[in-house]
Amino acid sequence: MNWALLFAAGVVGGLTGSIAGLASVATYPALLVAGLPPVTANVTNTVALVFNGVGSVLGSRPELRGQGRWLLQMTPLAALAGAIGALLLLSTPPGDFERLVPVLLGVASLAILLPRSGKPEAPAANGRRRRARTVFEAGAIFLISIYSGYFGAASGVLLLALLLRIGHATLAHANASKNFLLGVANLVAAVVFALLAPVQWWAVVPLGLGCLIGSRLGPVVVRHSPAGPMRALIGVAGLAVTVKLALDTYG
Repeated sequence: MNWALLFAAGVVGGLTGSIAGLASVATYPALLVAGLPPVTANVTNTVALVFNGVGSVLGSRPELRGQGRWLLQMTPLAALAGAIGALLLLSTPPGDFERLVPVLLGVASLAILLPRSGKPEAPAANGRRRRARTVFEAGAIFLISIYSGYFGAASGVLLLALLLRIGHATLAHANASKNFLLGVANLVAAVVFALLAPVQWWAVVPLGLGCLIGSRLGPVVVRHSPAGPMRALIGVAGLAVTVKLALDTYG
């Protein structure tokens, strides 16, 4: 029974994760229902979501073409941050950091829903603004990737909102970059957990297989869906999760 539950949760999590970055909203509760304690469920979930990263990156290959140089610059940041997040989880009790998650997710969801300004920049300011934007972008990716390694619920919404606001051309391209960078952060965190934490491998197998199947389909859905309605759907889903997390955290 638990295997079927975890496989189904993996398919749903893989699909939503590769589209909107909400995989853990489906997969983590399923592990709790299967009887795992919270920390064990968290580390097991992270290892299983490696398959979500594999499937979503494979599905995003058309949109990843042409982004190689930028991704190579950001990949070391995501990898280091994923390791830091994993070590933080293993060495510190859950604290105020988790209380910020509903606020961050709510802001990110609104950022996805709001249209981007199309005003051109003044030529003289282009260089300065580009450098400032690069520094901000790198710092934000680093922090989001730390959170992804630490717990990760809805980290994809945070990163997707960031990438859309700083100029990625389309939703599909931003989603592909999100899938790749969070896949890197999650992979490094999973290696740390596999070495140091009580991963329940019997749960990783059905959950990971479901994630692989679901995540392979997600980028295809984004590629062939109208960008406006898809952005609205992701933003509204993020707000719904924000309300649930806020009730669980502050209620």
